[in-house]
Amino acid sequence: MKLAIVFGGSSYEHEISIVSAITLKSVIKSHKLEFIFIDNKRDFYLVDSKDMKSNYFSSKEYLKSAKKLSIVKGGFEAKGLLKAKSLDFDVALNLIHGRDGEDGKVTSLLEFFNIKYIGPRVEASILSFNKLYTKLLANSLGVKTIDYKLLSKDDSRDLDIEYPVIIKPLRLGSSIGVSIVKSADELEYALDVAFEFDNEVLIEPFIDGIKEYNLAGAHSKDWNLSIIEEPQKEEYLDFDKKYLDFARDERVSEANISDELKEKIKNSFKKIYKPLFNGAIIRCDFFVVDNEVYLNEINPIPGSLANYLFENFDNLLNIVATNLPTQKDIKIDYLYINSIQKAKGKA
Repeated sequence: MKLAIVFGGSSYEHEISIVSAITLKSVIKSHKLEFIFIDNKRDFYLVDSKDMKSNYFSSKEYLKSAKKLSIVKGGFEAKGLLKAKSLDFDVALNLIHGRDGEDGKVTSLLEFFNIKYIGPRVEASILSFNKLYTKLLANSLGVKTIDYKLLSKDDSRDLDIEYPVIIKPLRLGSSIGVSIVKSADELEYALDVAFEFDNEVLIEPFIDGIKEYNLAGAHSKDWNLSIIEEPQKEEYLDFDKKYLDFARDERVSEANISDELKEKIKNSFKKIYKPLFNGAIIRCDFFVVDNEVYLNEINPIPGSLANYLFENFDNLLNIVATNLPTQKDIKIDYLYINSIQKAKGKA
């Protein structure tokens, strides 16, 4: 199978997407790869495998040597001297983190142009990109979430809250703009930082020593779940640590937890995943408080697709790629218009 990895995008997480793509180049062994880069101007470029290095993009070298692509029905093509040449691949893989990739823009393009792809569909993208919508979704499915307050940029900052709290921009990942606020005199600055990235933020209680567990997977005829990881980290992963985290390519150890807790986490994941996320490999991050499982966040396009949690990542890609959701073919027969015209004697 030949995969076209689509990465980059106009996003605060643009660089992390590049790191993920470079990582998958080294991880994926049994599938052929093409690399489609989207720059900050939202132009498409075909990048040679040998050029998949971070400084190739940061130096803008791609502008000189990469072929510019156009998206067309069924795929992508590059202009030639006499005619355009189509890019040969079986399935695209959406690896754009943050805006463009996780908010539904690129997903909509791929669906509109009838391109097969691995990744969250439009509705799944919209609901998981917005942290408020994620909480509402989880609660509607019977999965608990941590209490929160929603604050808009123009709202009063005179808040009645207990400290410490964690401030999160509503529509960002990778810990960008996130702050832990331990007292009221730190709140103003933390909100200023968060509002640089979004006009709405979530404020949640910061629970010191809380247990966190990550589980990734997909459903394609049957469940294909990863091991459950217990991240070893400090208070939270800031952007620099997340940047390195997204480059992980070595399998991690499974969390040492009871079978009962494993089942609780898996059941919560399954409630979140199916059927909304069919066609995607996602990772859910959970909190555990007093043996109760709470959804922290949904990662619809996790860093390097959470390859480090799976025993056979290539096989997982093959399973998902060969069981993708399909769009219904809607037949347009103009029956209504023709019947009206006939009634008017204009058939």
